Order: sequence, then structure tokens, then C-alpha cells
Amino acid sequence: MTVYGKEGHTTVDHLHTREMVLNMGPSHPAMHGTVKMILTLDGETIKDADIHVGYLHRGFEKMCEEQTWNQVMPYTDRLNYSSPLINNMGYAMAVEKIAGIEITPRCRWIRTLASELSRVTDHITCIGAQALELAAYSPFLYGVEARELLYQLIEELTGARLTVSYARIGGLRHDLTDTFEAHYRERLPRIHQLMEDVHRLLTKNRIYYDRMAGTGVISAEDAIDYGFSGPVLRSTGVAYDVRKNAPYLAYGDVDFEVPVGSEGDNYDRYLIRVEEVKQSLSIIDQCFKNMPDGPVNIEDWNVVLPPKEEVYNTIEGMIAHFKIIMHGSDIPEGEAYSYVEGANGELGFYVVSDGGRGPYKMHVRGPSLHLMQGIHEMMLGGMIADLVPTFDSINMIGGEIDR
Repeated sequence: MTVYGKEGHTTVDHLHTREMVLNMGPSHPAMHGTVKMILTLDGETIKDADIHVGYLHRGFEKMCEEQTWNQVMPYTDRLNYSSPLINNMGYAMAVEKIAGIEITPRCRWIRTLASELSRVTDHITCIGAQALELAAYSPFLYGVEARELLYQLIEELTGARLTVSYARIGGLRHDLTDTFEAHYRERLPRIHQLMEDVHRLLTKNRIYYDRMAGTGVISAEDAIDYGFSGPVLRSTGVAYDVRKNAPYLAYGDVDFEVPVGSEGDNYDRYLIRVEEVKQSLSIIDQCFKNMPDGPVNIEDWNVVLPPKEEVYNTIEGMIAHFKIIMHGSDIPEGEAYSYVEGANGELGFYVVSDGGRGPYKMHVRGPSLHLMQGIHEMMLGGMIADLVPTFDSINMIGGEIDR
């Protein structure tokens, strides 16, 4: 190629060029709040990416040390706020592991059902937002409508839409409402229709496919080395899902498949989330079918608040109530690590008890932090236009990377 100028002509090889350093973020929605990327560009090709997770300044793990065991529960809502019920259950299971608490059969099934409701809302949010940031506005609106139908159910179950605080050490805040299953059945056909509309708009859309397929690629080996889990790891062909590999709650008693990809790219991650929504809805149906009757809380007033009629009418109930509220539950000395399958991957809680009113030490293994460790690997060599869908595909949630 020849370039002509004032002094005759020269070749491109002799032109003076240099790489550009671009600061991207922190901004919302593209960089999801506190994240900042320092990119080195050769034209529009990403040659290097220095990822800064930023400072959310919430101090989750440290704040937990100042609260009683049950007072920690609202803090867990704020980890992955797109699927807070899963956070609730994971934390409660860790404390119950230290205390040797065996929850009731009905509680196991309700916790499973609630977790899958949260998983669906999380995946729908990710799919819709990713489409929106590629200028596909209609799928986002369909996804938000489906999520709204589920949020109404979650509000009926927990009393809140987002910060639910539904789990308790040794059980749950309360049982399902009498109308909960009926309201779920009423909404289910519309949810299926909306997800089908999203699928028909996106899956074989030429523009969407070209933007997603072959971008944000990572190998199975690199994903494992970085500690990836969840849909991002499964997109590389690794069929690791805590619900299958280490069943907990009622997951060992339900039938479901773990979808995996083969390319490790953004398109595979989209397909996996679409299929996981279907699998989660199937699990919810099985929970309704197989859930036994009975209490949702254990009968130990040292851990679980007594019924209100006991509090109001007996001295034992009143004393137990005030002891738990003012002092906290008695959890013996010990330490435990419990992990569940969060919407973005393995969510673990390491909890230490010194026999006091609350955690002596708390650590959270949030899947988003591990995904952020390796996202630069998924961006190198790609175009800057592919950065946003790649970042969207890992579904990073700021609360999980708070350190």
C-alpha cells in the first residue's frame, strides 16, 4: 500500500504509529459501576487490558463480625443482588454446618424452590441486559416483564422484591403462602412465552450471532486456572455444577440437566443461560410436586424464634424471643465452609465461630471475583466493540467483588 504526502510517497511501514492507552470506566451501565479497564489498543484491537475492580467500600466480611448470626442475613442479600435467595441459603447452610443443625424436609424443598426462582431472575436479567447493550431493546423489555412476574412471586413469598432476607438459621422466615403455587401456575405460561420470544429474536439473529460467536473466547484449561465456575466455565465444555457434583438441599432428589458448551465464547454462554432457565423452571415444578408437609423451622428456641403465640402467652417463649433478638443465637465454636451453585458459579461461605453471638470471621468466595481475574484473557486480541458483550457475558455483580 502506498501513501502520498507533501514529500512524495512512502509505505505504511514507514509511518510513525503508536498504541493508544484508553481508560474505560468507571461508569454505568457499560462498566457496571466501580470497574475500570485500562486498555492498550492497536487501532481497535485490544493488545492489553489492566482490570481494576474498584472500591465499593461496603466491607461485608468485616461488618458481619459485629452482628448476630441472623443479623448477617440482610447483608448476604447485597452480595449478588440479582439472586439474593441463593446467598441467603448458602450462608445459612454454613452456620448450620458448624452447629450440626439438620433442617426440616419441607425447609429443604422450599429453599431449593426459592433458589431456583432467584436463578431464573438472575439469568433473565443477564440475557436481557446483554441484548440491550448490543442495541436489541425488545428482548430486554420481554426479559424485564418475565422478571417482574417472578419478582411478584418473590415478594409474596418473602415480603420484598430484592433484599429478601428470607432464610433463617435453622429454617426460614415463614412457610409458602396458601396462594403461592396457584399464582406461580398463573404466571408460568406467560413466562414461557416471553422467554420463547427472546429466543426467537436473538438465537438465530444474524447480527446478534455475529457479535457473540467467536468473541470473548477462553479455553477450559485457562478457565480452570483462573478459578472460573458457573455458565462461563460450562461454556468451555466443563460440566461442573455444585448442584450435581456436590448435591445439597433437595438437588439430589430432582431431575435436571447441566447444559455445557464447546467454544467457550459469548454465544455459548448465552445459550447456556437460556437452557438453564428452562431447567430451573422444571426444578421448581418438581419442588411443588414432591414437597412434603410439615414445619419449616426446627424446634430449638436457642436458634429459631419461637412462634408469636408462645411469645405472647408463655414466659419461656418471651425469654427465648428476647434472648435471640438482643443477644443472638448460641452457635458452638467451630469453623465450616459451605458452597452452593450461585447464578454465576460456585458461591462459598467460610465461617468461624468462637461461641459468641455472631461470626468471629467471615469470608465469601464470590464467583464474580474469580471471573474478573481472567476476563482480560477473554479480551486480548479482540475488538474494542466486543468488550462490552464479553464483560456482560460473565455477569459480574459488584457486591461479590467487594474487598
